Amino acid sequence: MKLRTLLITALLMSLFSVVHAGPGGHGQGENWIPPGLEKGQGRKGVFDKGEREVHLGPRPLWLVADMDEGPLKETLQSCTVKKPRPTDFSIGHRGAPLQFPEHTLESYVAAAQMGAGIIECDVAFTKDRELVCRHAQNDLHTTTNIVTIPELNAKCTQPFVPADPVSGTEAQAECRTSDITLEEFKSLEGKMDAFNPMATTPEDYVQGTAPWRTDLYSSRGTLLSHKESIELFKALGVKFTPELKTPVVEMPYEGDYTQQDYARQMIQDYIDAGVSPDAVWPQSFLLDDVLFWVNELPRFGQQAVFLDQEPLTEENSSLAWMGNLSAQGVNVLAPALWKMLTLDGHQQIVPSEYAENARAAGLDLIAWTVERSGPLASGGGWYHQTITDAINNDGDVFNVIDVLAREVGVIGIFSDWPATTTFYANCMGVAGQSH
Repeated sequence: MKLRTLLITALLMSLFSVVHAGPGGHGQGENWIPPGLEKGQGRKGVFDKGEREVHLGPRPLWLVADMDEGPLKETLQSCTVKKPRPTDFSIGHRGAPLQFPEHTLESYVAAAQMGAGIIECDVAFTKDRELVCRHAQNDLHTTTNIVTIPELNAKCTQPFVPADPVSGTEAQAECRTSDITLEEFKSLEGKMDAFNPMATTPEDYVQGTAPWRTDLYSSRGTLLSHKESIELFKALGVKFTPELKTPVVEMPYEGDYTQQDYARQMIQDYIDAGVSPDAVWPQSFLLDDVLFWVNELPRFGQQAVFLDQEPLTEENSSLAWMGNLSAQGVNVLAPALWKMLTLDGHQQIVPSEYAENARAAGLDLIAWTVERSGPLASGGGWYHQTITDAINNDGDVFNVIDVLAREVGVIGIFSDWPATTTFYANCMGVAGQSH
């Protein structure tokens, strides 16, 4: 094995050991710093992006084999990627949650190993107003083991209530990051996002992983604060796309923690960590958050991403609507992928009017999310709702990626399994694309 490979492997192993070294197998709070990034060692990560080894695994070629016959399949079959490179085109959506517990150290490391150039930390706040990586403020009951820990379950907005099989009443639970402190949050273990609605015990409730996912890598799910994610991503040599999650609690929180405080705090973590604004794509579904960054923190607002999942209307897909976003300083628009795609008269996937107007208005586009719908034989579900009739096998993911990349012109694609988007980018010459 080459010396560089041995060194990188050793660094990763030491990174894992540091995070698991604390009481209960968890990290050491805000003082935790990944190996190689101790103070005084500069701002570069342990892994230089150009040198990071990428491991694509068998899935991309398995998907290619599943494609319908045609020119794209032939091109991808003939692709010989001897040394795949990381690419900003490939964005790790919550890490690599197709098989790893989302927003955990293990999921993030897997995404980096698959060549994701950018990785997402969804940002929520705790009871003591510390920022942590969670997809939603109120998902701890389905993404962690909190309901199995009596003293923390008792602090939940809705502690676990067992199902009643006789009446058919489902189990109940709702646990929020704002229900517990950062220290308590760090004592939890991440798991695959799932639950058993008919569970009669907490241990049964945390089961229910979809059969097309896996619990194979769920024996270890290390939760991270937002600050820890920044240091980890620096160590892994990847860029950052934090998403400010819309709170489920009333804001201002406890009367004095405003939405703007929250939005500013997230960016301040990058400033304090010495991260260059051109390596950060802050996101929000709330336009007001994006405009706050644009106007109050313009160096970070330059790449602020407005997330859009609203139903398509004539108004919000119009050139005028897109132009208004641009006029307010929004440069990057990230809709659900179905909004950018439609079918032509031959049932072929093509760019939608929404996508064409966004590009005409000068907006950069990012798509979300491929490899999140499970098996595509039945049309791909919510994420493919405008192109369902053209989706009938798992290999169709490459048709979707290809149209988004070559015809829509997206600058990046979120994926639950970044190896797939990394493989496509390397094969089709978009590896290394920078936003």
